[in-house]
Amino acid sequence: MKRALTLISFGAMLAFASAQVLASGNIENGKQKAATCFACHGADGNSVDPQYPRLAGQYNAYLVQVLHEYKDGQRNNAIMKGMDATLSDQDIEDIAAYFSSLPTKLDTLQGHIQGD
Repeated sequence: MKRALTLISFGAMLAFASAQVLASGNIENGKQKAATCFACHGADGNSVDPQYPRLAGQYNAYLVQVLHEYKDGQRNNAIMKGMDATLSDQDIEDIAAYFSSLPTKLDTLQGHIQGD
């Protein structure tokens, strides 16, 4: 029993340490770097216009992936490609950290799905 508790504790420590390593963005730097994003997505990441996604509370890894996909052309959107063109990998990490740290106001998809 003692060995099982030790293994569980060790596993929990590894999981926590892994999460810290993966979250390499700086929230405060991200807030400054995301200033141009606010016009469409809102300063709090909760866009009021349904044509722009709400970014607040999204998974950090998802935001990083999407920003890279816009930057390298895997996702085709002229506005986002232009916005991402000058972002470094660290900028993307920081912006993702900022938006993922914010509380979401999305409690339903009503009015937030294209075609509604």
